[in-house]
Amino acid sequence: MSNAPIDQGSLPVFSYEAPFLIEKLLKDHVAETTEEADALFREVKRYIVLTRSDRTRIWSMHSLRIDEAWHQFILFTTEYGDFCQRYFGSYVHHCPSNAPKSAEEKTIETASWSMFRERYIQLFGSPPPDLWNDANGIRPTQRVMNDDAGELVTRDADGMINLLSQAGDVLISVNEIARPALNFAAQTSAFYVRELPGNLDDDEKVALVVALMRCNVLRVAW
Repeated sequence: MSNAPIDQGSLPVFSYEAPFLIEKLLKDHVAETTEEADALFREVKRYIVLTRSDRTRIWSMHSLRIDEAWHQFILFTTEYGDFCQRYFGSYVHHCPSNAPKSAEEKTIETASWSMFRERYIQLFGSPPPDLWNDANGIRPTQRVMNDDAGELVTRDADGMINLLSQAGDVLISVNEIARPALNFAAQTSAFYVRELPGNLDDDEKVALVVALMRCNVLRVAW
């Protein structure tokens, strides 16, 4: 495939619609609107096209939410199998990031986010949309995880509450009103954003979770 942007009207895969998947994404709160669900599915198709366009590298999936949309599509086994055969000529496997690699795969370079972004622009004529940043899609109904729950500590400092890394570095500072929520997030391995305790409203809970995601304390869970 050349480096010129794809005329998406020329590839039948981009006209493929999956109303059954859109309904499932809405039902499971992966998306909140039909437009958002459609956009997630568009990115699934673009990701598959991108990975099939250059097999000299391993192209990581950089969004758990787009990945979840792909997972949900795969669950419709007949429809997904037909989709793969029709547009790609064979079944497109989904391999977790920690899946065992073959001897050949161990010799292939894994593309970085910057390489992924560059290839995406080459193919589609614009950068990956904000959907690729999971923090932009956080809502009160979102479930998140803390892989280091119980290992992070909070400490008072000049009227603020700091969350410290295991090395003692300050990860984030919040005011007193957010203390219960920050303590809860630091000690809880998995929770819904709406479950954060204290007197924060939904927008403030979302803002705190986004901040904790950006300093790699929390991650999206499905």
